[in-house]
Amino acid sequence: MKQYALLRILLACFFLYLAWPAIHQAGGTLAAYFWAGWLAFFLLVTGANLATLLRMTKPPVMEQGIDQELQAGKN
Repeated sequence: MKQYALLRILLACFFLYLAWPAIHQAGGTLAAYFWAGWLAFFLLVTGANLATLLRMTKPPVMEQGIDQELQAGKN
């Protein structure tokens, strides 16, 4: 459902908002690897939910049943 995908995108953006100041304060190689991995994970989460929101992919299996029930109720 679109609401769930939008909420997950907003939650990921909120976490990025909270983490952004810490990214600039991080020093050292290990911290840089951690934040690079964190940002990569953020992009994966955001991209997957954006693809679901734009209906480029099927929603997760758990949400497919909800979509089918809603479509059956409309007919």
